[in-house]
Amino acid sequence: MAESLKGELSYLRDFFGLPDTDLRTYSPLTLAYIGDAVYEVVIRSILVLRGNCPVSQLHKRASSLVKASAQSGMMAVLEPLLSEEEYSVYKRGRNAHSPTMARHATMGDYRRATGFEALIGYLYLKEDTGRMLELIRKGLDAGTLSKDTGPMG
Repeated sequence: MAESLKGELSYLRDFFGLPDTDLRTYSPLTLAYIGDAVYEVVIRSILVLRGNCPVSQLHKRASSLVKASAQSGMMAVLEPLLSEEEYSVYKRGRNAHSPTMARHATMGDYRRATGFEALIGYLYLKEDTGRMLELIRKGLDAGTLSKDTGPMG
């Protein structure tokens, strides 16, 4: 999956003639914007590839994994594993002032989740999808899953 995600991003750049941009110039909220979408696609892909089931179950499982409190819990596990560069991106996202906030999240959870999404977006745009998936896997395997999702296996 990591190579295909990487290949897709390169293909998009080539196909649409998009320039390479210094990722350090992106705002943390822009990184979080793409990171939110990429993380959602990864989670939905995992759930769908685990087997066919009703869409309502898929939605319930995905929602429990992409909500701010779940992402915040993942960061508690992942933070000590981050490189200095990754931690810097996470911290920029966590400290960014967003004009909105998730309805069912504490401010702390929302900020840590924004940092997580910024990190995912950064790794995706950097085309370091192997590291991105490794961190997602470690976060999911660390027991941050809600009881109704089961092991990620």
